[in-house]
Amino acid sequence: MDKEEKTQIIEKYAQHEGDTGSTEVQVAVLTERINQLTGHMVANRHDYHTQCGLLKLVGRRRRLLAYLMGEDVARYRNLIKQLGLRK
Repeated sequence: MDKEEKTQIIEKYAQHEGDTGSTEVQVAVLTERINQLTGHMVANRHDYHTQCGLLKLVGRRRRLLAYLMGEDVARYRNLIKQLGLRK
């Protein structure tokens, strides 16, 4: 993911001006990275180092989503709808 893509994602999911660390922004950036690594894993099935990193990112996203669900269910539902996650 290049800098421009990441900036667009941050602008789209930011809660206020200059917001780069809110839960929504973090989950959106992680989701984009997970999608890119998933495509890489399709082409390179035996890349076990990438597989390990991918699983770590998925776990981090899951924990952030669990935190958001505990804090504000409406924000959680809105975010997973926007990102197209299955939960």
